[in-house]
Amino acid sequence: MDETEVWTDYGSLLEPPNVRPTDAALHPTYSTFSSLITLFLYMVAELSALQQIITALTGMNGLAAVIVECAVTTIYTSLGGFRISFITDNIQGVMVVGLIILAVITVGVETHIDRSLVDSSGLLKSSLLGWQLIYILPVAVLTNDFFISGFWMRTFASKTDRDLRIGTSIATVAVTIILLLVGVTGLLAAWTGAWPGNPPQDGSIAFFLLLAELPAWVVGIVLVMTVSLSTAAFDSFQSAMVSTGSNDLFRNKLNFWWIRLAVVVVIFPVVIVALKSPDILQVYLISDLVSASSVPVLLIGLSSQCYWWRGFEVVVGGLGGLLCVFIFGTVYFGNAQDGANLLLLENGLYANDWSAFGAFVAAPFGGLLCSFVAFALRISVQWMVAKRRGYRFTALDRPPPPPPSFFTGQTGSLEDDADEREPAEGVDVSPIKGTFF
Repeated sequence: MDETEVWTDYGSLLEPPNVRPTDAALHPTYSTFSSLITLFLYMVAELSALQQIITALTGMNGLAAVIVECAVTTIYTSLGGFRISFITDNIQGVMVVGLIILAVITVGVETHIDRSLVDSSGLLKSSLLGWQLIYILPVAVLTNDFFISGFWMRTFASKTDRDLRIGTSIATVAVTIILLLVGVTGLLAAWTGAWPGNPPQDGSIAFFLLLAELPAWVVGIVLVMTVSLSTAAFDSFQSAMVSTGSNDLFRNKLNFWWIRLAVVVVIFPVVIVALKSPDILQVYLISDLVSASSVPVLLIGLSSQCYWWRGFEVVVGGLGGLLCVFIFGTVYFGNAQDGANLLLLENGLYANDWSAFGAFVAAPFGGLLCSFVAFALRISVQWMVAKRRGYRFTALDRPPPPPPSFFTGQTGSLEDDADEREPAEGVDVSPIKGTFF
């Protein structure tokens, strides 16, 4: 399966038939832009994290490492395409396992906990944030994963459903263990005095601050592994952005090299934003908030029972969710400026109030409320137009069933679609098309 075949299937799922807009003026779609924005933010966070880690481990400016990583990944991704990302994924897996084993052994041997810091840190006590995260983290991670194009690339590159289930099961167990071990290092960093440090460092790099206290040879190995991990992750974002732009933005009408050139151009603002070293957690939270407002209304369109759902509801619901966050912030803080800042989660998760929690409640539920209001408005307008013009009201009619090729993956006949685009060579295009209104 080649790169374009993978992304034809990806676009068909994320933009299901009953929510994919067909009016040329409405392309590119809302979901495509959401995916691209998510990829952009993840690229910023990746480079920002690399810069901070290099500085924490070596004391040097991380600018050189960021520039070299961008240049190297751009070159080999442009030449190797989607397949090279799979190769680096294997390298990434080996590096993660090696880093965890090395960290467990060396931290266990070399780290000494100051017991007086255990009680004074308060990390083992119940907190408001801890209870809030029981809701925030599942909503943020689950919804944001829908816009992580790299996951879809690997999903549709699986040979069979069985392979996909085995792969995801193994990954679930591995990721759970890794997150547990890496999360514990945050506690150890606080209890050994490695974090917050002097000057105070961001909590997102507490793991590396702890490793920086280890012998120099350990730091050197960790540094090499970290750069390898960052490179493997960054090239996946680049490949995903190329494929998303080609398939979803330009519908495979534009040569891949032009898309790759556009990704190279995008690298410059990514580096500029990353070098300002924003709070990595804040970058991820902004992306999570966007997806939390968009994905719930998008998921309704994935159900065949909701054939009456349209792209209009998806767009209005996604934007409406963000509007509800602003309204909540304005009411909660008492002024519009702080309400607007809540959209960027300026205070992060550690404000010790209900602002972040309220934002992640307002985004999905406010989005759903706005989408159903939009649905009622659309149906009302279409009914009045149909009645006024003497047409039959068809907005709630069930669409005809898709042809067998939609389920088998074989190319169907497109002769009946007068406005169907010419697909790129070797690309299978679903004949199912939806409507925006």
